[in-house]
Amino acid sequence: MTGLVVCLVVLAVASGFGLVRAGRDGRLRVRTKDGTVRLSEEDLGGPLGERATLVQFSTAFCQPCRATRRVLVEVAGMLDGVVHVELDAEAQLELVRRLEVLRTPTVLVLDAAGRVVRRAAGLPRKADVIAALGQAV
Repeated sequence: MTGLVVCLVVLAVASGFGLVRAGRDGRLRVRTKDGTVRLSEEDLGGPLGERATLVQFSTAFCQPCRATRRVLVEVAGMLDGVVHVELDAEAQLELVRRLEVLRTPTVLVLDAAGRVVRRAAGLPRKADVIAALGQAV
């Protein structure tokens, strides 16, 4: 009987964790430190967008990274002055540590000055990216 109770408790905790993670996955949100973090053209290896920059941290074998790339390229193509930059997380370990990137894909929305305005871990929805850009410009 004790084994059954333990199994049910473990199942309930795992289900709760899964539901919380699924609810947070891909959400663009603000962390308290993000407003003070600023990225330069040297950090990104290319120019910042005139109005905003979408930065994506990816890895070679990340399936959601491919879908994220399609969403961000499409959104950047819709809006003038918005640039999409994709960085290989494995090649940019110093930047990954500094920005506390824990998983891929991680998306950062930067304003024109390079300040991090929003961040998402996981595949963001297109509408959420557009709304985050509205706050960045």
